Amino acid sequence: MAFHDTHSVAPRDILHNSLAGLRSFFGSLAHSVALSSEANRRLQTVEKLQALSDEELKALRIKRDDIIRHVFGDLYYS
Repeated sequence: MAFHDTHSVAPRDILHNSLAGLRSFFGSLAHSVALSSEANRRLQTVEKLQALSDEELKALRIKRDDIIRHVFGDLYYS
């Protein structure tokens, strides 16, 4: 017994699906780059704060132990 499928896909559907896939890929890529950039900015902020003296941190009202919480608080400590 043999089966034969006569269903075909219109060329415009193939093009539409291909473009949708490309849009999704590049959208995901842009999102990843944005997340990476934001993470890098936060890490630079942590490094700058860690380089400050205890007196400078006190003037900013930040304890050395709370630098990570201060920089990443909106993401992890809600």
